Amino acid sequence: MAATSAGMHALVRMANQIATNVSHQSPDAAATEIAGHLNSFWAPSMRADLLEFAASGGAGLDDLVVAALPQVR
Repeated sequence: MAATSAGMHALVRMANQIATNVSHQSPDAAATEIAGHLNSFWAPSMRADLLEFAASGGAGLDDLVVAALPQVR
């Protein structure tokens, strides 16, 4: 089930907060850290909604989050 607009906004906000917390690292390391966090702590449905949102344009997603998405399962 896809996230509602409010739910999607919350997922984007949370993903971007993760990116902010690791932005001091190199872009590659940050992307790996973000993907690791999403894979470890986000429910599969949350990850699927985020991937679907990104595939449809991903407006508002931090560049580091976008870079991490290929590593998200």
